[in-house]
Amino acid sequence: MNPQAPQKVLITGGHEVGGVESFAAGLAAGFAELGIPAEVVAPKRLLSHWRELRDWRVLKILGTIALFAAPLARRAICIVHGVPRADAMGWLRVIAINAGYKLANFIPGTQLVAVSDYTAAQVRTTFNVRIDGVIRNPVLPMFQEPFENAAQERNLITFVGRLIPSKGVDRFLPAIRDVLDETPNLRACFIGEGELRPMLEEAARANPRILLTGALGSQAVRDWLRRTRVFVSGNPVEPFGITYVEAMTQGCVVAMPAGGGGLEIAPEQIGKQVQLLPISLKLNETVAALRRALTVESVPLQMNAYSARAVAHAYLDLDSQRAVPGHWAHKQPEAEI
Repeated sequence: MNPQAPQKVLITGGHEVGGVESFAAGLAAGFAELGIPAEVVAPKRLLSHWRELRDWRVLKILGTIALFAAPLARRAICIVHGVPRADAMGWLRVIAINAGYKLANFIPGTQLVAVSDYTAAQVRTTFNVRIDGVIRNPVLPMFQEPFENAAQERNLITFVGRLIPSKGVDRFLPAIRDVLDETPNLRACFIGEGELRPMLEEAARANPRILLTGALGSQAVRDWLRRTRVFVSGNPVEPFGITYVEAMTQGCVVAMPAGGGGLEIAPEQIGKQVQLLPISLKLNETVAALRRALTVESVPLQMNAYSARAVAHAYLDLDSQRAVPGHWAHKQPEAEI
């Protein structure tokens, strides 16, 4: 093993369906495949790992809400999981997150990595923050396991994520209702929890072909995706969209707004396995896009660039540019991985 490679990796997790927690679990699996033990730690428990925080032999990968630990950590990579949204989290939290990004820029040996070129550009131009690299999120290994696609009965339009306004659920629901009315065997499935659940429950009472599952684990999500014809999202500023990758590996056609980091995932599939929704989510245009998506043949995509092993290796490559046993190399120009 490379003598500069870490002996262990600490990764901070989260709580989002298909978000930070999926990122952490996938990355830990990737490091395990490379023979490096990794532990996912809740941000609130991070200080209990004080010895490892200070140990340069342990690589720390800190999510946005764990940026407070960056000044205490040696050999840390801080992740920009997205662009702070004042409409969703309030200005005080946006200011706090921006301060965390700025702090990471000034800590020797700490690097700041964005999950997409879109996110890097937004944070760099909005907050004047230096991004040291771009590494896109990994998909859990279970999503790349082979399966018999022809045996799957696909009759769902599916959403996976938090049921909150910033995900656009309330805005694309009318279009889904219209498509259900004109497609007799089609059903809609919403996987997740959030403040919009009561609205969806009311919709489900009016139309029994609308299903709500609550939050599910990754394996259950994978099983639902294998029954899905179209995976839909309504967030026009999605930082990356790991659920898009998961859906593509399971043969879903992904209908996403024409904006955000999701456009970087498989640009060659736009117009085929990727169908673009209008950013406005205007009813007629969204219905037309969903109709197009329903006509596309289901084809599972391997998405090897997003494998847990490949992404973990990218983090090691970035870390090796700075890591020198006992101290740290000088700052290098920004790298894209």
